[in-house]
Amino acid sequence: MATSKAIRQVLSGSLLPRLHHTDLSTNNFNSVHAIKTNVNNTREKFPVSMRVLKSCRRVYALQCRGGVFRGKTGVSRAESIGCKCQQAESVSGVTAEDHNETWVMGREESRPSVPVNGTSSALSTEEFGIGEQLKHEKGVLITNGELAAAGTIKDALHTGGVNLIEDEAWNLLRDSIVYYCNNPIGTIAANDPSSSSILNYDQVFIRDFIPSGIAFLLKGEYDIVRNFILYTLQLQSWEKTMDCHSPGQGLMPASFKVRTVPIDGDDSATKDVLDPDFGEAAIGRVAPVDSGLWWIILLRAYGKCSGDLSVQERVDVQTGIKMILKLCLADGFDMFPTLLVTDGSCMIDRRMGIHGHPLEIQALFYSALLCAREMLAPEDASADLIRALNNRLVALSFHIREYYWIDMRKLNEIYRYQTEEYSFDAVNKFNIYPDQIPSWLVEFMPSKGGYLIGNLQPAHMDFRIFSLGNLWSIVSSLATPDQSHAILDLIETKWAQLVADMPLKICYPTLEGQEWRIITGSDPKNTPWSYHNGGSWPTLLWQLTVACIKMDRPEIALKAVEIAERRISGDKWPEYYDTKAARFIGKQARLYQTWSIAGYLVAKLLLANPSAAKILINEEDSELTNAFSCMISGNPRRKRGQKRRSFII
Repeated sequence: MATSKAIRQVLSGSLLPRLHHTDLSTNNFNSVHAIKTNVNNTREKFPVSMRVLKSCRRVYALQCRGGVFRGKTGVSRAESIGCKCQQAESVSGVTAEDHNETWVMGREESRPSVPVNGTSSALSTEEFGIGEQLKHEKGVLITNGELAAAGTIKDALHTGGVNLIEDEAWNLLRDSIVYYCNNPIGTIAANDPSSSSILNYDQVFIRDFIPSGIAFLLKGEYDIVRNFILYTLQLQSWEKTMDCHSPGQGLMPASFKVRTVPIDGDDSATKDVLDPDFGEAAIGRVAPVDSGLWWIILLRAYGKCSGDLSVQERVDVQTGIKMILKLCLADGFDMFPTLLVTDGSCMIDRRMGIHGHPLEIQALFYSALLCAREMLAPEDASADLIRALNNRLVALSFHIREYYWIDMRKLNEIYRYQTEEYSFDAVNKFNIYPDQIPSWLVEFMPSKGGYLIGNLQPAHMDFRIFSLGNLWSIVSSLATPDQSHAILDLIETKWAQLVADMPLKICYPTLEGQEWRIITGSDPKNTPWSYHNGGSWPTLLWQLTVACIKMDRPEIALKAVEIAERRISGDKWPEYYDTKAARFIGKQARLYQTWSIAGYLVAKLLLANPSAAKILINEEDSELTNAFSCMISGNPRRKRGQKRRSFII
């Protein structure tokens, strides 16, 4: 009876380890609270328990009145965020009666210095680390969907030298932490001591930090993620675009760098400065579309994991969310609900023929819309935005599920398409020519399984398989449950092509010959089966793990992690691998790549505690599903001039 009771408790989740929720009223965060005034220049509120360690100030070409900076709060290319640190003895400007959100310009009480690992002094990774919680759980645990005795997870995930690999990974991840005014603020892209060419790998990239941030959250170390969220918010562009050299209003930077510079007129004093890059210095000079979307996803994960909802409720954070949404939801010369973007605007940051409506951006867009809807404060000013958001969610899910999906049945349908159809009830709505079906796909497509294609535009279907877009479509519920299982079926069936000796192919297949020369511009870094052109990226392990856990198929991710563990540490944690089977370290791959390290750690942490994946997963929305069903069952032959249907969720 006792055993049966324990099993029922495990299945209900009552015995699974819970994420530790920091009590903000007792744990002092070591973060500097970046403050932004709203459009009415009113002062904003934050809990008095949010305390500041150092006296900091922002450096702008604007006036400071009583500690609150007025005017614009974004930074132009000629501006940076600066911080002048000094020891102080007492806090002034913040009291229990006055919770106004300001930069504290006075002196503050002395505190212990920030721990090396960036955690709050009240947290202990030994006490609250998820791996440690698993070791102390009573009764039984769940592994690979089966019940097992306590310790089996440890045997499955921490055998032999694997513990040493994880320890090495954590040490490397902590060594990559960047500090701003003695506060952890992010992790650099790579810390390769053997490379003499640094380029921008010594910067903190928003997309690269996501797996690092998730790893710290799962370990109970919340400060670095909180600091990252608030400081990157201060770098968000708040200026309207006046010419082709200014970032659009609401755009998040691709990366930023912390520089220590001398203070004018005082050679003995220095200050830290945050220097953002919106793409002006990047190779190709392309603005990052995915940065703001990842920022919203991480913000939600922080709140769900830490229990600290005060960050997402702040007025400046709410304003930041709305600005990202308005930038993405802006009307343009496009007939589709998908986001229209250029090449190089996401993880694939070079010319690879993904301009238009790439799947990766659409999956992140859908996820960010759902996360934002969950976090937006209910107020009159948000009503129109939420209405537009809901309508876009319905249209986007319909569009991707209907027109991006490919399996053997759909392939046969495309093969028999009629072209040049002019009508509202056309079957071949995008005028796709059957001859576009590539020969590799005819042989590759299994009878069981399918995937979402990489891109869709008039007279063009990009049939390549892009891993991140497909995996995040599962995580965000952009793909239906049947489609999600079919994508995982495809990965299992075509394991030798998509995983091989190192997970996971960023895209499949590769561009070769004349096609490579035309589409990539003869890019010497994106040669066939290298880098973005069919290379294998270990960082994709964490997205694969989240997707597999969501669909209750963790054994797929566990197999991929075991393959990675055979080589990744000995190969010095490279950025990517080359060749069809991923046998070689990438010819220009950086070693000790931070998101390769963090991706592995997140995969291990989630496999040890699958319930923690909920901080990233968007469950199927029943109201959205009903609205989607209405679109399917409705008459598709809508006549010209007929009033559009609006779905208000």
